[in-house]
Amino acid sequence: MKVTEHLEKAKNPLFSFEIVPPPRGRSVQEIIDIVEALNPINPSWIDVTAHSSSAYYNEKEDGTIERKIFKKRPGTIGICGIIQNRFRIDTVVHLLCLGFSKEETEDALLELNFLGIHNILALRGDGPNYKKEISKDRKMNFFASDLVEQIKALNNGVFLEPLDGCSKFDFCVGVAGYPEKHFEAPNLKLDILNLKKKVDAGADYVVTQMFFDNKHYFEFVKAAREAGITIPIIPGIKVLKNATQLTSIPKNFYIDFPDELVESITKDPKNVNAIGKEWATNQVRGLLEGGAPCVHFYIMNDTSTIVDIVKTFQK
Repeated sequence: MKVTEHLEKAKNPLFSFEIVPPPRGRSVQEIIDIVEALNPINPSWIDVTAHSSSAYYNEKEDGTIERKIFKKRPGTIGICGIIQNRFRIDTVVHLLCLGFSKEETEDALLELNFLGIHNILALRGDGPNYKKEISKDRKMNFFASDLVEQIKALNNGVFLEPLDGCSKFDFCVGVAGYPEKHFEAPNLKLDILNLKKKVDAGADYVVTQMFFDNKHYFEFVKAAREAGITIPIIPGIKVLKNATQLTSIPKNFYIDFPDELVESITKDPKNVNAIGKEWATNQVRGLLEGGAPCVHFYIMNDTSTIVDIVKTFQK
């Protein structure tokens, strides 16, 4: 089913999960192990992140320097195909604007349609760490709203070039929202107006960046509704696992931690697992009681704590 169908038909609390492909050179078994651990709690769907290519420089023995382009992580599409067709769990493929031409994006969407994967999270992305030359006749999507428009055009049967045998597609498109605003936005008001552009382009639902204070989510939803955004807004949360995340998460995701959480961990850093689990459990409870349509967990490779939290709400 599409994400929107899961939301419409839900009779019990919904939980979805986001996983990151393993580094290049590792086995897909790592992903299979994660999905097998999540399977008993009946994931509504699983997101798989995408990563653009990177450049690195290698100095040879003769002193010359060569430049190589490589992908740090294996293909998102292939991983989604394994999860959806092996475990019968719906997947959401993350597609990026930056670093990809519209032709490459259309090729990816053709492949997804072939695999029977119909859920997309449209993201601008950070782009590659090198300049990728795109010729004038190979256009790019520069913003997530542009990517949403391209996907919705395919839903209406409009392709970049006429394709024999291709008719309309049926993709469900999600976009990202930032309860504490995107770090590039001057304020939350303008950030919500940018979100409105993505919604007006045809987005079907919003999933938020992680946050650790539920008031950010509820205030964000209120402001979005006042701006005319009516589609579902799914909160995303993360379970803290170690004290170093108090510095690494704000650095990478530009969010704040509540004073109470920081004080609890700094006073008792050895007990961070229990503190993080209790905090996330209370977050989930408050979100569901406040009317959140689903709770989306950002995970890496440790699923045991998240499974325990979800089971608390499935009794």
